[in-house]
Amino acid sequence: MSSDALPTPHVAVIVVAAGSGTRLAAGAPKAFVGIDEHSILRHALERVFAGPLAQVIVVAPEDRVGDALTEARAVAGARHELIDVVAGGRTRQESVAAGLRVVWPAVEYVLVHDAARALTPPVVFTRVVAALESGHDAALPVVPMVDTVKRVDAVRVIAALDRSELAAAQTPQGFRRAVLDAAYAAAAADHTDDAALVQAAGHEVATVAGDALAFKITTSADLDRARALLAVPRAAGAPVPRIGVGTDVHAFGGEGALWLAGLEWPGEQALSGHSDGDVVAHAIVDALLAAAGLGDIGTHFGTDQPEYAGAHAAAFLTRTRVLLTGAGFAIGNVSVQVQSNRPKLAPRRTEAEAVLTAALGAPVTVSATTTDGLGFTGTGDGVAAFAVALVVPRPA
Repeated sequence: MSSDALPTPHVAVIVVAAGSGTRLAAGAPKAFVGIDEHSILRHALERVFAGPLAQVIVVAPEDRVGDALTEARAVAGARHELIDVVAGGRTRQESVAAGLRVVWPAVEYVLVHDAARALTPPVVFTRVVAALESGHDAALPVVPMVDTVKRVDAVRVIAALDRSELAAAQTPQGFRRAVLDAAYAAAAADHTDDAALVQAAGHEVATVAGDALAFKITTSADLDRARALLAVPRAAGAPVPRIGVGTDVHAFGGEGALWLAGLEWPGEQALSGHSDGDVVAHAIVDALLAAAGLGDIGTHFGTDQPEYAGAHAAAFLTRTRVLLTGAGFAIGNVSVQVQSNRPKLAPRRTEAEAVLTAALGAPVTVSATTTDGLGFTGTGDGVAAFAVALVVPRPA
């Protein structure tokens, strides 16, 4: 870079954007998939450039180096002299090594960041750099584990793990430049991330606070979440409520007991389905996900997820609440109508509303009707439910 344009930075950020995105299945390398009108890479770079002054090295697929350079220059503007773009390797570790080879001589600290963590706030970059400047060899942003974690084999739970001792690792991961160079030079095997490689080389890795927005876009559900976060509408600075509609239908003919509206109905014929066939819970889930722009029930609870086989309403609603919270939404309320001849919902309506409200953490009202003998519900072949949900974006 020219000596009179910008101060020479002592930090470099390697943005790893060379992945194929197989699990995302979006028809393009992951970093070049659009979240809104801009790509995952573009959003990641906007946050990198909003952080500490740094040389920015983008590692891209060999055939997308030109596209990556275009994206980087669009973000950098007058700071385009800070940019280098290189082709990645066969593995993530090879890609980071390619980035390390073009780090400027004056750089003291190197941050390695996954482009797939496109919404990582700039403050996380600042925390990592501050940890390195305070004397640590390496710094890793982490967030606490919120789910109960089990150690399992192919068919059973072996043990519950103490989640107070566990944390989820994020990026950017920061290192003293000499420490990272030496660890890469000595590496004899691939590691899951750069912090693991440096730790294997004998260095202690400090932790700093990560951020919920630094989640990794890996699946289509993750992409929906990112799109929802970026699409939150606001009027005069105030969050604007959003409404979603959901429906579900199941036929009678399942095994075991009937589950409907979160309740077991002894003596009634069961509904068929991958889970317990609870059309009320499923319609609520679809309405909430639609309101938040997070896809549908098949995206998050599909038949390819065996953990939801036979699951009841509480499992679906609790998980949906977590998904919406993670995407920046609070649930206002849900109204759901059941269409069926049996069971008679009125005697247990209050009980159903209480169970559903407790599981969702927001008010749920339930009503029921018959269809005067019309359609499959009228002939007693199954049950249908229709839900409307209101969600409100949380303040930024």
